[in-house]
Parts: sequence; structure tokens; C-alpha cells
Amino acid sequence: MTARVVTLDLDGVTDKAGLMDRCARDLRLPDWFGRNWDALADVLSDPDLWSGDGVEEETVVVVRHWDRYAEARPDEWATAREVFAQASALTVALALGGSS
Repeated sequence: MTARVVTLDLDGVTDKAGLMDRCARDLRLPDWFGRNWDALADVLSDPDLWSGDGVEEETVVVVRHWDRYAEARPDEWATAREVFAQASALTVALALGGSS
């Protein structure tokens, strides 16, 4: 099995709206994505969105520059981490250090 790596860059994100917009952009989410926690959980757990043309390919999302958002909105960040952890169609990893 091969892996496709996608970067979710949260540089400059300081609120939920910014996070949802960045997820939509960087993860190339469909137009119907509702930009709320439930919608994010749904798309991250939809295998049809993350399987590559019938090829068995794991998708790994690397979240970078998340520390400022986590500091600015700790409650929102806790919810985001929970949603990422429960994603069943892909793997989400937080990049540690070297985020500058």
C-alpha cells in the first residue's frame, strides 16, 4: 500500500472559521462541505473522498503551524484534535517543532 501525504498548513489561522477555510482549501474538500465540526468529521471519515481511483492508498494529513491556533483558541483546538483523532478514512499527524 502506498501513502499520499497532504499538508494542512494552519499558519495565520486564529479561529474556527479560518480553520474550516484552510481545511477546505488544503484538503480540497468538496463544495458541499459545511464548515462546521460535524461536517469536518464526516468528510474526514468518508472513504470515498480519500481513496485514489480504486487504488489502495492511505492518505496522511500533516498539520503544520498549528501551535498559534492552539494557543489562541484552546477549546476549539481541543475539538479539532478530537475530530482529527476520530477520522477513520485517513491518518492525521501533527508536525512538532520546526514550524517556522
